[in-house]
Amino acid sequence: MSTLTSVNISRHAWITLGILSSTLLVVFFSETMLLPAIPEIMKDFRITYGTTAWIFSSYLIVAAVMTPIAGKMSDLYGKKKILLALLTLYVVGITAGGFAHNITFLLVSRIIQGVGLAAVPAAFSLLRDTFPPAKLAIAVGVFGSAYSAGSVVGLLAGATIIQMFGWHSTFLSIVPFAAAVTIMIAKFVQENKAQIAAQGNTQQSTAKKKQHTSHSIDIKGALALSITVISFLIALTLVQSGINSKTLPQIGVAFIASAISLAIFVLIERRVSSPLVDMRLLKDNTLMPSYIIAIATGITMFMAYPAIVQLVRNPVPLGFGGSAVDAANVQLPFMIMFLVFSSITPLIINRIGKLNPIIIGTIVSLIGSIGLLVFHSTKPAVSINLAIIASGLSMTITSTWNVIVSSSPKSFVGISVGVGALLLFIGMSIGPALTGVYMENHQTIKGVQGSYPSLGSYNLVYLTSDLLSAVSLGFVLILRRRVAQNTIEV
Repeated sequence: MSTLTSVNISRHAWITLGILSSTLLVVFFSETMLLPAIPEIMKDFRITYGTTAWIFSSYLIVAAVMTPIAGKMSDLYGKKKILLALLTLYVVGITAGGFAHNITFLLVSRIIQGVGLAAVPAAFSLLRDTFPPAKLAIAVGVFGSAYSAGSVVGLLAGATIIQMFGWHSTFLSIVPFAAAVTIMIAKFVQENKAQIAAQGNTQQSTAKKKQHTSHSIDIKGALALSITVISFLIALTLVQSGINSKTLPQIGVAFIASAISLAIFVLIERRVSSPLVDMRLLKDNTLMPSYIIAIATGITMFMAYPAIVQLVRNPVPLGFGGSAVDAANVQLPFMIMFLVFSSITPLIINRIGKLNPIIIGTIVSLIGSIGLLVFHSTKPAVSINLAIIASGLSMTITSTWNVIVSSSPKSFVGISVGVGALLLFIGMSIGPALTGVYMENHQTIKGVQGSYPSLGSYNLVYLTSDLLSAVSLGFVLILRRRVAQNTIEV
């Protein structure tokens, strides 16, 4: 009887994993479909490179702020309920994006989609509840590989859809799939009721020790964090227009506002009974370096996406003069290698431990970034180096998520994963903004109307990727040393 029960539990766990992975697959399928359309959107709405960055940054800022809120709400009100609510909002957002007729409408739809993207921590928490620790690394790896699979399919399908039907169709084509995944979660995914009851008993016992429980949502903290990130990215956007006597005071004000709101956010989080970000997690010797690696990885990934699209599609000699399909084909090896290594990294973790794959991954991505800086004059050279970068980034982010999920205190899983996702999304939102800053360094081509990013702009992107890989390597070495010290003390 016990054997049969074990088999049933295992079968339920794998079904849950498959459905939850479809959530990530659909989300990033939608995102990468939009990437090849950047030049078309700029032309249709007559916007600059800096403004284009907000198509991705606004979406990711909202996701960053909402993820810890979603994590907290999933711990309080149930992971499945919150997951379904957020996915429903995501369906609304992508539907609206298909009818965007100006940049304001498009950004509003992206903001709604960003709220829906906050479903990630709830899905991660469900995986933590469903899988035993021995199989958690495999579950996290499969879940992460869904991101890569969605990216591969989305990149290929998106380029074709853009050329045949226009970029609006990239949104509308994903609506049926997103709705189907939402329905499947509602029907087939189950929460661990025993754990919910245990958490409820824990909250009741805590309430007896305190006068009030932590069932409130930290709205003040969310607003302060939003102002922090938005002010910082506004400052970067102003830098894109050039630093002069007129813009310098505005840039200074934006950076100062970001610093002040960050200080206010920290003060709020230390005082409220139910913080958006529990500061104890940031003091954890294992989690803090992992969070920093997540930020660096997020910046690297989303710096490369828009930069490569521009490089491929801009006219010769400041680009390769390719189409949307050409842009997709150049980036395809990146997505494929991300898929391959996110799938096999769990096996590598089981063989060589949790931290060694991060060390290997950061070294590999550093090698690829240096290769891209030195060799990027042809499409094959760019594709090969992108594939090397993706191999390293995939190992790094998959292993880092495994560390975050497995090392989080059981009672803070939703909040801890939410913090990790918040920092990853903040990194992702900074990436396009940095690329936008670099891309504003323009040159003209004789006989071609308009101006385009200089070749030096791309070198700055590649050089920044080098530095971020080196930062990640430094922090994983610190993490390994701390883990070794803790092991010796125990």
